[in-house]
Amino acid sequence: MCIKKLGRDAGSKAVVTGVVDDRFVMIMTATRQKERKCNVSHLEFLNETVDPKNKAQVDKVLGIKEKKVYSKKAAKA
Repeated sequence: MCIKKLGRDAGSKAVVTGVVDDRFVMIMTATRQKERKCNVSHLEFLNETVDPKNKAQVDKVLGIKEKKVYSKKAAKA
């Protein structure tokens, strides 16, 4: 877990999902849920850990609500 210090998502929590090299990591935030590369110097790391492979745990920590999917067939039935 970390907090973005710079950029569009500054101030928001992020989950580190992978390490690219010693300067860059892959992160995901609540506002931009697509995995992307981020400079380590733009992050403030927290003492919390989350398993990035556990989507339910990541969504809970980031505060992502599950979207309900409605289909036309379900509405007719």
